[in-house]
Amino acid sequence: MASGRVVQTADRFIGSRQLTGLLPPDVAARPGYRALAGAVRELILDGRIPLHVRLPAERDLAETVGASRATVTAAYDLLRESGYVRSRRGSGTWTELPAGHGMVGVHGVTGVEAAGGAVDLAIAAMGAPEGALESAMAWAAPRMARLARHHGYHPYGLPELREEVAARFTRRGLPTRPEQILITAGAQQALVLVLQLLCGAGDRVMTENPTYANALDALRHARLRTASVAVSDDGWDMEIAESALRQTVPRIAYVIPDFHNPTGALMPDEDRLRLLAATRRTGTWLVVDETIADIALDVPAPAPLASLAPRGGADHVLTIGSLSKTHWGGLRVGWVRAAGNLVTELTASRVASDMTGSVLDQLMGVPLVRDLDAALPERLDRLRERRAALVGALERHVPEWSWRVPPGGLSLWVDLGEPVSSALSERAEAAGVHIGRGARFGVDPGTFEHRLRIPYTLGEEELARGVRLLADAFHGGAPLARGVERPHWVA
Repeated sequence: MASGRVVQTADRFIGSRQLTGLLPPDVAARPGYRALAGAVRELILDGRIPLHVRLPAERDLAETVGASRATVTAAYDLLRESGYVRSRRGSGTWTELPAGHGMVGVHGVTGVEAAGGAVDLAIAAMGAPEGALESAMAWAAPRMARLARHHGYHPYGLPELREEVAARFTRRGLPTRPEQILITAGAQQALVLVLQLLCGAGDRVMTENPTYANALDALRHARLRTASVAVSDDGWDMEIAESALRQTVPRIAYVIPDFHNPTGALMPDEDRLRLLAATRRTGTWLVVDETIADIALDVPAPAPLASLAPRGGADHVLTIGSLSKTHWGGLRVGWVRAAGNLVTELTASRVASDMTGSVLDQLMGVPLVRDLDAALPERLDRLRERRAALVGALERHVPEWSWRVPPGGLSLWVDLGEPVSSALSERAEAAGVHIGRGARFGVDPGTFEHRLRIPYTLGEEELARGVRLLADAFHGGAPLARGVERPHWVA
C-alpha cells in the first residue's frame, strides 16, 4: 500500500514507485498526457513533492505508472513549458515553481489581496476586536520606551508575557510556572520548533485526518511520515487511535481536541484520558494544539487536555496556542507549554534561526492575555451571529449541501454530496471567491473531495455574497469534474 503522504528525499530524488503512490489511482486511465502533468503539478503545489527534487526517468515512470513513454515525455514537456520542472542534460528533471507562482499554503494567505472585491473564505480568522489593539498599544508604549534602553533579546520570551500565559493556564486548571512557557511568533512557529527538536526525517507522526492544513505543510517540510486517525462529524475513533499508537509507536501525536479544525468536533473527556494514557504507554510526545480552544460558542471552554492527567502524568504533553484566533493573526504571539527542561531545549533550537521575538508584539500581548476572559464574550457573540448568517445563506442557496453546526470554532465542514471540491474551488476562484478545497486538509492526496471548509469569520453581508457566488459556481455552467477519493488509510 502506497501511503502517498510524505516524500522522503534525503538524496533529493523521488523514485518512480514513490511518485506513482502519490498520483491519483486512475491517472493512467485518463486520456492524454495532460492528466499526468496536472497531477504532478498539484503534488508540487500542495508540497507533497518538495521543490528542487529530481523526478524519475521517463522510461522508469512510464513502466511503473502503466503509461506509454511518449505520454510521460509529453507530460514532462508540458511541466517544463509551464515552469514546474527544469531539465539539464545529464542530470535529469527537477521540480521548481514558475516565476511569481506561490504554493497552495502561501496562496491561501496572499492570493485574495491581489484581487480587489474577492470574498476570502480561505482564512478562518477574524479582524482585530475594535479598540483592543489600540488599548494594548497605549499600555505598551511607555514600557517599550523603558525596555528599549536594553539589548532587546529575550529568546525565552518577554518575562511579563511568560508570567501572564502561565497564570492563565493555572486559572484554567493546569498549574503552570513561567519557566514552562516559551513565547513564539505564533502557534505555527511553536509547532515547527517542536518538530525540529523532537523528530528526525523519516520519523513517524500520528495526526488526525482531516487536520489543520498548515500543520500538514509543516510535517511535509520536516519530511515526516504520518499515521492518520479519522475524525468524522461524530468525533474520534479512539480504538483506531490506540491501535495506531501501538502499531506505529510514533514520535509525536499531533491533535486538535478543542473545536477541531476543520470539523469543529470537541473531544470528550473520556477520549482525552484514553489518549493521554495511550501516548504515555508508547512513549509518544503528545502535541495539543489549543489555538481554537477559547472559541467556545455553545459549551463551556474546555480545560487544557494536560490538566486531566494524574499527577506527574503529563510530562509528555506539549500544549501550543496563540492570540491569532482570539485577537488578530497579524499579532505574532504564540507559546508552547512544556516541562521546563524541554522549554530550554526548544529555546536553544529557536535561537539557531530566530534569536528573539518582537518585543512590541509581546508587550501588547501582556494585557491581551491578562484580560482575555473579559474580552471574549463580545467576540463570541459576534461569531454566533456570523455562524447563524452562514447557515441561513447555505440553507437558502444550496439546501442540497449538508453540515453539522459545531459547538465552537470558526468554520463549517460542509458536505457537497459529490466529490467536486477541487473543481468547485477553481470555478469559485474565477467567480471571485477564494476557498480551501477539502483535499487541502487531508493527509492523503485525493481525499475529502466532497468537502469544503467555510469559515464564518467575515461580516454577514460578505458571507451572504460569498455563499451566493459559491452556489452560482456549483449550479451554473458545465458539470463539475468529479475527483476520485482514496480510502482514509490508517497506517
